[in-house]
Amino acid sequence: MILYLVIVVSVFATSVLSGILGMAGGMILMAILISTATVANAMMLHGAVQATANGSRAWFLRRQINWRLLPPYMLGAAGSVAMFTLLALVPDAGVVLILVGIFPWLARVSKHLRGLDITRPVTTVCCGFVVTSAQLLAGASGPLLDVFYVNSPLNRQQIVANKALTQTLGHLLKIVYYGIIVAVSTTLPTGLFFAAIIVAVAGSRVGTILLVRWNDADFQRVSQIIILTIATLCIAQGVFRLVS
Repeated sequence: MILYLVIVVSVFATSVLSGILGMAGGMILMAILISTATVANAMMLHGAVQATANGSRAWFLRRQINWRLLPPYMLGAAGSVAMFTLLALVPDAGVVLILVGIFPWLARVSKHLRGLDITRPVTTVCCGFVVTSAQLLAGASGPLLDVFYVNSPLNRQQIVANKALTQTLGHLLKIVYYGIIVAVSTTLPTGLFFAAIIVAVAGSRVGTILLVRWNDADFQRVSQIIILTIATLCIAQGVFRLVS
């Protein structure tokens, strides 16, 4: 029961963080879940929670969504799911943590990726493929998704809203992949899923309320610091799990 309580509290806290930054919360939650449950359980619970949290966030900010981004994004996402279905991969927990941590650093050091713009159709298709692949392999992909928004003309609320929409779809695809295509079974109680989903919506609401008090400069600066710090901890934990 204590473990389940920790998970529920973690879901609320990370949903608030994602509501403010539009990222990082899912990354932290994945690190927590993968450290306390099997890969299958972590992926299924994380998918349910993040689909709900991002879905509610997209609804709260629905007037900020650019719907033209959705069709090309889904085209890329469909290509990713087709590829993973052929491979039927279920990654090791240590590998998941390392991948979660590496993505933000790759985004930081790659000048080519940092030049991408999500509002360009070709880039949107690539984004759908790459980000969905990351979700299926590592569970979380927020920092990688951020790469495609760095040079976009969108403001912070539009960025959070559009990320929330595509992340919702990505996590739903993750549930389909692990629950139906790979057909892994989860041993977590159903009540935990319901509790986590409820607090995820509450956390998202709190986060979106706090979002309006930020300015764009502080939003970009603080989010980068938080993400890279968490990424480093994830890599360290992943390496420890693989060598221990």
